[in-house]
Formats: sequence, structure tokens, C-alpha cells
Amino acid sequence: MAVTAKLVKELRDMTGAGMMDCKKALVETDGDLDKAVEVLREKGLSKAAKKAGRIAAMGLVKTAVSEDGKTAAIVEVNSETDFVAKNDEFINFVEGLAKLALDAESNDMEAFKAMPFEGATAGEALTALIAKIGENMSIRRIDKASGEVMATYIHGGGNIGVIVAANGADNDENKTALKNIAMQVAAMNPQYVSRDEISEEELANLKKITLESALNDPFTLPKPILNGLLDKAVDGVWSEEDTAILAEKRADKKFNFNYLPNFLSEEAKAKLAGLAVAAKEEITDNKIFNGLVQGRVSKQLKEICLLDQTYVRAEDGKQTVAQYLGTVDKDLALTKVIRFEVGEGIEKKQEDFAAEVAAQMNK
Repeated sequence: MAVTAKLVKELRDMTGAGMMDCKKALVETDGDLDKAVEVLREKGLSKAAKKAGRIAAMGLVKTAVSEDGKTAAIVEVNSETDFVAKNDEFINFVEGLAKLALDAESNDMEAFKAMPFEGATAGEALTALIAKIGENMSIRRIDKASGEVMATYIHGGGNIGVIVAANGADNDENKTALKNIAMQVAAMNPQYVSRDEISEEELANLKKITLESALNDPFTLPKPILNGLLDKAVDGVWSEEDTAILAEKRADKKFNFNYLPNFLSEEAKAKLAGLAVAAKEEITDNKIFNGLVQGRVSKQLKEICLLDQTYVRAEDGKQTVAQYLGTVDKDLALTKVIRFEVGEGIEKKQEDFAAEVAAQMNK
């Protein structure tokens, strides 16, 4: 069968592959369109396999909301470069996957990639796009949330995506409030919605880390404890030079001891921390120290728990997110918050562009 320009165009419209690839596939299959599609898919798999080892840490996050407005889904799809992330075909692909995620039964990626999508499966569509664009890509993760009222927010053109779901009245005031909270989540990246989500084990670990951190930074300890450690340090632990510096600063009644570390050697500071760690049992029995640790833990909880965070648009600079929501609707209760940021947790390859260009020229 003759391979005509019309036939090549038809295959190209069906697959999105390049003109020459379509012509070669049709010649190979003697003009059989169905077989030519299979050939292109097989070649696409081969190309995708070659690219699979390349790091894809750029990309897009997109969200989709169901027709009744009660469910929202979010998807992250990665690419190798930001250039591809701005490609219209790539953007449409990610938006389509976000809509598909509304029907996903779980967050299992293999199951999601096996779902029907545009005449194939999501996984096959991904492979075809990799072959066409020429970059490695991956559908990294999906999630969704349901509630009586919800809001979604996309920041930076698709760098960060947020879903905030709640139970409460489905009205404009509550939707606006949830949109504001979604923007807060994008900016402040809380790890939990409320303290109730933190397990006893996690809380104990946070306290342990805070305690150890305080001991290893003795200049932030309460002054009575710090002075006791300094007395131990000058009793044959520090060098004569550091001991003399401390004596000089103690004699200066106007000296601010917050600046003492600036005058001491790194060795002296390390030895002081060692003394603090060695005296851990004694120091942890001190009520003042325990109050310091508890205060630092509480401060961290206010940073990592959404409802405890200071609302970024608070006029007094003090109102918490929980208090803000209470002023909008005291019955509005958050049920789920999801935040995806492109490439978070992916170890990005450090590129030397000049070296890469030189290597290409040498070839």
C-alpha cells in the first residue's frame, strides 16, 4: 500500500509523533495504520526507557474539582526542565491527569497509571509524551480530599498546589476563608493541621531534639546554668587565652554576654558544649531549663501546626489561623489539607552548563 502524505498526517494526528517517525512506521507496516500505531508505541517505550535514568525534578502541580464541588484532586508530574513544564501539551496532560485523579480509588501510582486515559492508559500516555518531547517525565503522586466546602490554590503557575477541605456551610464567605487558608498553607508549609495529629512518639522526639539542641548551644541556656558551665570551663578545661577573655568580659559590667561567643575560640565553644552534654542529667532536672525547652517546643508547634500558626493576614499580627476561622464561621472545621510542591524531596542533579556545552562540542 502506498504511503501518502494524507496517511502520514492521519497517523500523526492519532499519535502526536513526528512526521518522519510516522512515515517510517507506515513504510514498515505497509501502510497499516493500526500496526503503525503499535510500532510507534513500541519505539516510544524504547525511547522512554533510555530516558528513565535522567532526573526529573521540575514539572507542574495541578488540581481539579468535581462538578458538585465536594471533592478535589491534586497531581504532581515531573519533567527534567522548567522549559517543558511551560509546554502547552505538557500542561494539558497534567490538567487531564488531575481530573482523572478525581476517580482514582487510591493513591497507588501503578493503579493510577493503569486507568483509562485518552484512548490508552495514563501510563501509556506518559510514555508517548516522553517519546514526543524528548525528556524524562514521571507521574509522581496524586491525592484527593472531600468535604462539605473546599478551596484549591495554585501558586507560582504550578510550582505549589494546595487543597483545603472542611465541613461547614457551603457559602461564599467560607469558600473565601478556605482560599485564604490555602494561600497560608502554600506560603508557610505546615506539617500538621492541628496538634491532635501529632503522635506521642513524634512529640517526644521533638522534645528530645530540642533538648539536645539546647545543650549543644550552651550560650542560649538560662544565665545561671551558663555561668555554672563557664566556671567549669575556666577550671582547667579552656586555654589560658580563652580563660583570660572570659575574665575580662566578666569584669566589664557593661558587657552584653550575648556577644561572648564572638570573642572565644571555636575550641572553647566546643568544649563548653561538651561540658553541657556531660551535665545533661543535672541540667534537665533544672526547672528553668525545662521551662526553656517547653517554650521552644511550643514555639515549634506554632510553626508546624496550621491552626496554631499566626494568620499571615492578621491585622494585629497575633491572630492565629484557628481564631481567624472562628471569626468567619465558628462551625467551620478543617477535615483535610494537602500541599504538593514540585520536586520536594527529589535530589536534584547539579548541572555544570558550561562543561555540558564543552562536552557536546568535543563530540
